[in-house]
Amino acid sequence: MGKDNPQAKSLYQANLRQALVAGAMAGTIVDSVLFPLDTIKTRLQAQAGFAVSGGFRGVYSGLLSAFVGSAPNAALFFVTYEAIKRLLGASADGSSHSPFIFMTAATCGEISACTVRVPTEVIKQRMQINQFNTTIGAVSSVLKTEGLLGLYRGFLPTVAREIPFTCIQFPLYEFFKSKYGQYKGERVEPMEAAVMGSLAGGIGAAITTPLDVCKTRIMLSSKSSSNRPYTGIVETMKRIVREEGAKKLLAGIGPRVMWISIGGSIFLGAYEKGLKTFTQLQLLEK
Repeated sequence: MGKDNPQAKSLYQANLRQALVAGAMAGTIVDSVLFPLDTIKTRLQAQAGFAVSGGFRGVYSGLLSAFVGSAPNAALFFVTYEAIKRLLGASADGSSHSPFIFMTAATCGEISACTVRVPTEVIKQRMQINQFNTTIGAVSSVLKTEGLLGLYRGFLPTVAREIPFTCIQFPLYEFFKSKYGQYKGERVEPMEAAVMGSLAGGIGAAITTPLDVCKTRIMLSSKSSSNRPYTGIVETMKRIVREEGAKKLLAGIGPRVMWISIGGSIFLGAYEKGLKTFTQLQLLEK
């Protein structure tokens, strides 16, 4: 980028602003449209089971929490992702496609996004299994019984799930884009990027489902519950296998793969469309 190049610095800052707005827009669209699939996945993974947790009833429970957190969560991810990519030497047009760069950038993006994602996930998932009826009631109860740290219950398991997932999804996504762009001989269009995002997301979702099951169990645990809380990824995984069998680690894999495949398509397609639109508007202003 270079400190002595004002034009490059201006372009870099513009790219980050574009990433922030496009990411926020993409995250809100995905979380709103695909929320019922997320609810079904959570109920399948809950210790009480799908039927007891609510079955197909009230699949929009917890939507407000997800909606409030989706924009800042996605914006934080993409701003960090784009910034780290540039810092490590990835070119703006994507011609530099070292898997290490994309893994590192995506990892940093996920860690920053989890500062927003985890509290909204805790509230959302507890409402999805009908522990609470209102968002305010859920937040008040968690703060009263578990303190502020209760809102960050499952932070490390969430990061432990997101890092492997994102280290699979984004290098694959960037690889697919790069190879298809070379074959096509021009920039990949948003609709084409959406297909690649869907494929990369589905693969990553399937592989990391056991981590997602453990994360869900830990987030749904509560000090006020009569059941022994789940603690730690390894201990939770061992306990699930011991008490419910290894197959339970794949609970919700169908809805999860479907949700993230469709979500990856919308999320990355909308993100690329947003970036393309902002770029076109900038060109018109010149």
